[in-house]
Amino acid sequence: MSSVAELFGNPVTPTLAGWRDIIAEQNCPYINSRCYKVRKSAPDVSIGTCAVNYGRRDDLLVICPARLLDRRQIFVDCLQLLTNHEPGNELHLIAEVPVPGGSVDYFLVSARGERARDFVGIELQTLDTTGAVWPERQRTLRNLGVPRNDDEENNTKPFGINWKMTAKTILMQLHHKPESTEGIPRRWSDEG
Repeated sequence: MSSVAELFGNPVTPTLAGWRDIIAEQNCPYINSRCYKVRKSAPDVSIGTCAVNYGRRDDLLVICPARLLDRRQIFVDCLQLLTNHEPGNELHLIAEVPVPGGSVDYFLVSARGERARDFVGIELQTLDTTGAVWPERQRTLRNLGVPRNDDEENNTKPFGINWKMTAKTILMQLHHKPESTEGIPRRWSDEG
């Protein structure tokens, strides 16, 4: 049985107080602003589903890239990839760096003064879904006692995990984006 495991950064549990406020605020704690995943039919409504329990074993699967930013641990884990980083260098985190064919989610840069000494590109990829998670989200809200503005919880069509599309997406990014980093500015003043 598939179900929503985390909404707006909170584990789905009826013992957590304040669900009405959490849903009304639509805040993502991982980006410290409103959840950017919105309904196409109602762009003022954030979906807020970070993770789901899926499959026969109820595996916990992350479906929102912002969820990977929890405590910024991903950036700490990438420090070891900066092989030319030296004590005294500054660390910079730059988001959404444009490259041919798209952008790189983050660059972690080791710099001394205005010169970059080393950098690593960080691309976030979580699992794609098939179908819509929205009906399951609405059932979750019903079970938590949160009022809803639609009757989508009655839609019994299940969502799925699109393993192939997820693999294709990250493989294409791994293929195209590394070659694009040749043009990354080496001086902060070149960055603009």
